[in-house]
Amino acid sequence: MALVYQPMMQLSGILFSLLGWVLSCLTTYLPQWKNLNLELNELEIWTMGLWQACVVQEEGGMQCKDFDSFLALPPELRISRILMFFSNGSGLLGLLLSGFGLDCWKIGERQQEQKKRLLLFGGILVWISGITAIVPVSWVAHSTVQEFWDENIPDIVPRWDFGEALFVGWLAGFCLILGGSLLNCTMCSTEVHPSPVHYAVAEQDHCQCLETETRP
Repeated sequence: MALVYQPMMQLSGILFSLLGWVLSCLTTYLPQWKNLNLELNELEIWTMGLWQACVVQEEGGMQCKDFDSFLALPPELRISRILMFFSNGSGLLGLLLSGFGLDCWKIGERQQEQKKRLLLFGGILVWISGITAIVPVSWVAHSTVQEFWDENIPDIVPRWDFGEALFVGWLAGFCLILGGSLLNCTMCSTEVHPSPVHYAVAEQDHCQCLETETRP
């Protein structure tokens, strides 16, 4: 029964990993990590991402400006850039390695041990990619909550709120962790036995050998 579900688990793991990687890349470049609503002007919404700050106006659309300096960013945004780049890179490498280790690929059928190692290592990289995607998103969310409830800031000062990119990042991390876990769980199934075709060919060759030996 484990052999029946093994290709399905591998395919599900690859699909979840691919979805998580795409969402992780999208989270990296979305400018909506933080949102700011101005009470004096409700028609404008300020947003902040890892690369730029934007203002959304109902009449003028969205206008964005890139950050001038990397060192001028808050610590959570600087570290988030690095972690998201690492997440995207490790996720892509994990997808490539896991793809070559799938059982549905006819390439390397005689090298099952190497394919299992590729699948295992790829699943681990995808799992690590999910963790490194959740950490910066959660860190920015934690700092946003601290600033929102900071009693030292006057009440008249606008407060930053959660942006849509944070929720996309959490979903990306969850999909990557689930995909990597499914890929690694396939290693716990029973070993793949030779197919009945191999048994039939081997039995036919054995019978032919016996016939040639019994002939005078």
